[in-house]
Amino acid sequence: MERFPDKNDIYLFNTGHARRAYYSLGCHREGPERYRFTVWAPRARSIALVGDFNGWDEEACLLTPEPTGLWQCTVDGVRPGDLYKFAVIGCDGLKYLKADPFAFRTECPPGTASRVWDGPAYEWHDAAWLEKRTASAPRREPMSVYELHLGTWRLKEGEEYPSYRSVGPELADYCREMGYTHVELLPLTEYPYDGSWGYQVSGYYAPTARYGAPEDLMYLIDLLHQNGIGVILDWVPAHFPRDAHALARFDGAPLFEVSDYRRALHPEWGTLIFDYSRPQVVSFLISSAMYWLDAFHVDGLRVDAVSSMLYLNYGRSGKQFRNRDGGDIDLSAVSFLQELNRAVREEYPGCITVAEEATAYPHVTGDPDWGGLGFTFKWDMGLMHDTLDYMATDPLYRCYHHDKLTFSMLYAFSEHFINAFSHDEVVHGKKSLLDKMFGDYWQKFANLRALFGLQYGHPGKKLNFMGSEFAQFIEWNEHQELDWFLLRYPAHDSVKAWVKELNRFYLDHPALWRVDDSWQGFSWLSVDDKAMSAVAFMRWSDRPGDKPVVCLYSFTPQPGTLTIGLPLYGRLEEKLNSDEFRFGGSGKTATKPILAQDEPHAGHPYRAVIDLPPLAAVFYEFVEIERRVPPQTKQTAPKKAPQKKKK
Repeated sequence: MERFPDKNDIYLFNTGHARRAYYSLGCHREGPERYRFTVWAPRARSIALVGDFNGWDEEACLLTPEPTGLWQCTVDGVRPGDLYKFAVIGCDGLKYLKADPFAFRTECPPGTASRVWDGPAYEWHDAAWLEKRTASAPRREPMSVYELHLGTWRLKEGEEYPSYRSVGPELADYCREMGYTHVELLPLTEYPYDGSWGYQVSGYYAPTARYGAPEDLMYLIDLLHQNGIGVILDWVPAHFPRDAHALARFDGAPLFEVSDYRRALHPEWGTLIFDYSRPQVVSFLISSAMYWLDAFHVDGLRVDAVSSMLYLNYGRSGKQFRNRDGGDIDLSAVSFLQELNRAVREEYPGCITVAEEATAYPHVTGDPDWGGLGFTFKWDMGLMHDTLDYMATDPLYRCYHHDKLTFSMLYAFSEHFINAFSHDEVVHGKKSLLDKMFGDYWQKFANLRALFGLQYGHPGKKLNFMGSEFAQFIEWNEHQELDWFLLRYPAHDSVKAWVKELNRFYLDHPALWRVDDSWQGFSWLSVDDKAMSAVAFMRWSDRPGDKPVVCLYSFTPQPGTLTIGLPLYGRLEEKLNSDEFRFGGSGKTATKPILAQDEPHAGHPYRAVIDLPPLAAVFYEFVEIERRVPPQTKQTAPKKAPQKKKK
């Protein structure tokens, strides 16, 4: 990408305030076949540029050190597409062949070299989408996210990897058909090991070459935008692999990673932890985040493994490390996350950041100016674990675990949540969502439909991993595409139809998404009917004219009845029922509206008695009507009995 160096950029990089350090570092064209190469390696003894253009000769192109810790050279005869690396003689006297940390393009793995790239030769067509995004308010709008691994979503015969361009049209059509508002792509930043699914990143500025060139990814994102679908990219600033060609010991000693090797090594993943106290590392990471927003027009970043970033002793036994206040929190990581979220908010209104954070750390989505981390949303890991545990329980014993259905509402408004059933829940022997459900074949499908219904009615945005929408039976395998052939079977096709209708109903009813963050959008109607393993609640919009929605859930395989309270007088009109025949259910649906009764129940002035279908989710529109009170009839005083005259 052609741009001349700016001393101010270098200053910002070294003070931790750079948001676009990639303007100056890395490989940049300065003229025809003339390129400037700049790399940060403050303790290196010497650095040579080697590549296709000089026969990989370590004596041909030596970089010049600068007092700022940067090394730089300008080379003629370089052409776009040439491979290159830095031959670094580290402070330990050893030689390291390193890929460019700021490379915009790489060779396809298992190759590890960086590739010269001039910048995008792509013409975008998403101006209308970007304008609409800038004016949006994501927390007040619907969001149904389709999470996918690009390499295994669909494969054509003979393909080892799909291409960004070949996937684009089919993915856009599918998401539009299903009613998803966003796709979330597992990491596309370059990574050396297929089995990491992209979560062990070696190239923070380069889309993986497995699926094509950077322009091909731009085409994919552009096409999704033109079809009204937002794009969220998984991004991993928590750790990086120890591969010799990547960031580890870049100048012969810890540079990007924590200097104390005892803490630098991640105890669970064997990777290295970034040193967020080093200003240049902060600049490197925040500039990477901004690059994906700048160059690829992504609409948000889902930040992986935030919990592991926040705690000094994450995954470790005892309290081996403490901060300056004696606590367990990595204060430099907190500062980094706050600065990251400030940058996204200020530079790209309407874009979002999402935290995968599984602890009770407070104010993850709070304003960073008031001590919060500043994320737009946080995955609701508690709701996910509770509901999946509940659905795996025999319905005979669900009455003893009723709190798993209701506990989430004790904290539902402490953060801005996304209700996520992600890829993490369908791998490593955990079973697919369908196979987690208790019961025989029919009950498994009915339970899964009810689970999705609860997810869509519960406050919070929605996310599901690919394959779950048609009830894939085996857990996800990163070595093969999804089992699309299952759609030939009615039970699986019916689940797909149910998810499609859920998305449509969700989008059409603002009561389900306008107020996701306060009790103004939620009222319990039946919360403690443990015997029936059933709950019901009403969702409200804050906008006049939007009809409230009553959400009812039955988690027993036997039909029954449920009495619910109603805050207003009116009628319930059934609009969507997972027990309909078309979704594979038993067909127990309401044939006429249910009228409120003038009797108090569950703290509400009115009540309604509803027939419960087995293992089902049912959605009603609530229509308020004027309560007619019959006129009182005049009653005459009773005649007095005649009295006998006294003698």
